[in-house]
Amino acid sequence: MDGKVRFEHELLALESEHDVHVMFEVSVPDTPTDRARHPLRIGLALDRSGSMSGAKLETVKRCARYLAERLDDQDAIALVAFDSEVQLVSSLAAPDLSQLSPSIAALGPGGMTNLSGGWLKAIEEVGRQGDGVRRVLLLTDGLANQGVTELSQLTSVARTTSQHGISTTTIGVGDGFAEELLTGIADAGGGRGWFAESVEDIPAIFAEEFDDLVAVVAQNVSLELRPAGEVQLLEVLGDHPSVAVEGGVQVQLGDAFSGQRLRVVLRLHIPNLVSLGVQQVAELVLRYVTVGEEVVSHQASFPLLVNAVSAEEAAQAASDPEVTDEVVVLSAAQATDRARKLADEGRHEAAAHLLRETVEQLREVAPRSGAAEELLRQAKVLEVTSEELDTATYSAAMRKRLHYRSYDLKRHRRRHDGR
Repeated sequence: MDGKVRFEHELLALESEHDVHVMFEVSVPDTPTDRARHPLRIGLALDRSGSMSGAKLETVKRCARYLAERLDDQDAIALVAFDSEVQLVSSLAAPDLSQLSPSIAALGPGGMTNLSGGWLKAIEEVGRQGDGVRRVLLLTDGLANQGVTELSQLTSVARTTSQHGISTTTIGVGDGFAEELLTGIADAGGGRGWFAESVEDIPAIFAEEFDDLVAVVAQNVSLELRPAGEVQLLEVLGDHPSVAVEGGVQVQLGDAFSGQRLRVVLRLHIPNLVSLGVQQVAELVLRYVTVGEEVVSHQASFPLLVNAVSAEEAAQAASDPEVTDEVVVLSAAQATDRARKLADEGRHEAAAHLLRETVEQLREVAPRSGAAEELLRQAKVLEVTSEELDTATYSAAMRKRLHYRSYDLKRHRRRHDGR
């Protein structure tokens, strides 16, 4: 994978302090169409609590069969169902539809929601095989009210599991689940968080998850920033999960897909530059693993270089428009978060006004973006939500819509491939 460093402003005025945006872009190569894909190891953890009865559970069962039908003999799938109890419906094995289909059909609704128990059992099953692309799909429509329920504990498990090569994607259905918990697990677990507002959304989510899994090129992608001297990291835009490491900060990016461009934007404080010319202010270290017959670790370093010039020359220098646009989009995601918090406080008019401003920013940037269609779609959803805030009662579904719009702008755009 290739990496490229881009500063919003590469020429900086001498003898001045600066807060600068720097974007690191990873280009993932296209996988040749004639190359055999990696085997998949999938664990389905499906909520079968009482609230899932009827159309929800029937749709989920249909999607589980769909996923199993798309796997081949090199793959393996495990199915776990959970309510108050955890049931291993089918242990990790090559998909045998003659056995799996009746087991799926027999699933019926039960009691409460032991989310952690079902998820951990699916992780255990997927962990039985160490090769291939390993992922757990966790689907629920309710609150975690049995077993481990604390966000910090669940995200810690997700992070550790991801570091051992098993990622987690979460799918929240309806308006009764805890969105911060599910997206927190997905972020820490190196997967993706999905919101199925209605049962009709679930099949498309399963389809896209499968398409992503067969396109995985690298896993456990991370970017480590090592500032020089008194240079400081002020912010990782987009709220990527990050942890302090010796000499810097490591930003976790999850999996990388064929043909993808991953982008990370950092805001740095650079103290007084006292000498003219090019100088290094930090180092970035890209790490990832590739999976095949064996797991191979990769690492590459990239210097962050700025050019100190006179104040007059710096003032006349052009900025990098792609970095500026990326900052605008990530700022729009932050504004969407602020609008949700305003609405939570009952300040609906202020929230609607902030959303309308955000819509204008996205529509201005979209024509120049490689993800124009996605940005315009997000803008339309936010516009509808702002109108609802003006005319309707603020609801749990509306809150989730705002949460996932912000999440998608920050997370889905990591791909930057328009898919």
